[in-house]
Amino acid sequence: MPERAVGIMVNLDKPGAADTASKLFHYLIQAGADAFVDAEVAAAVGLPERALRFPDEADRVAFVVVLGGDGTLLRAARLLAPRGTPLLGVNFGRLGFLTELEPRELEAELPLFVAGGGQLDERAMIQAEVTVREAAGGGTGRTRSLLALNELTFHKTAYARLVEVEAYVDTHHLATFSGDGLIVATPTGTTAYSLSAGGPIVDPSLSLLVLTPICPHTLYSRPVVVGPEATVGVIFRESEGPFQECTMTVDGQEAYAIQPGTTITIRRAPFRARLLRRPGWSFFEVLRRKLPEGGLHD
Repeated sequence: MPERAVGIMVNLDKPGAADTASKLFHYLIQAGADAFVDAEVAAAVGLPERALRFPDEADRVAFVVVLGGDGTLLRAARLLAPRGTPLLGVNFGRLGFLTELEPRELEAELPLFVAGGGQLDERAMIQAEVTVREAAGGGTGRTRSLLALNELTFHKTAYARLVEVEAYVDTHHLATFSGDGLIVATPTGTTAYSLSAGGPIVDPSLSLLVLTPICPHTLYSRPVVVGPEATVGVIFRESEGPFQECTMTVDGQEAYAIQPGTTITIRRAPFRARLLRRPGWSFFEVLRRKLPEGGLHD
């Protein structure tokens, strides 16, 4: 296998992404690199013989080119960050806040990364342990581990009812938020849902956690920033009446029903997402271009 092998992940729902994946593969081969395609889509792009199973076989590539949008890159980060695999995002979406390249730039910029150039932008992630309380019989219930690059969101269901969320920091009761829910965001996630809910923008080189209430039913509720070693606990309070079920959403992509009494423990993950950037990349330049005054521009 050549020294620089490259993986390709594709969001087939994005127009033009599958065709770009096929062209990218052949370009890499002609450039003297080796190339593999995510096994889930290898057949769809006409390259079943070059399938690679992620994350199990991620160690066979130097980095992975992710063709999609910010959502595709979030999914790739959750999958590959535990393996330390660098990701090069190519934007086929609308905003492209996390991705590095536009499709028209790919052929000109790719040789830099194939040659081992560029810079690594390492982003803190959060890990949640979700323990569901037993209805009867004692015990702690079943525990599931979840990973997020942007945020974990605790929110009501479709019914227009307030929910009450208790938040703890290192076992100390911080507050009970009454409203539409609570966001626990990484610095990367502070430019996503947390920003829309009134949270601060945080430099993504930091490793903080930001707790942002969603539509709080109070005059004085404010976002809270806690340190990188803090453990955040979240519990949905019991309430009277029907429709008590709430939802926890991971990076806006995975949703889990949460019953009252469920305990969620959140802390910084022991690894970081590794995003490839061109030399001289600046978060603040991206911020200025992508989130201009007056909101999102096409």
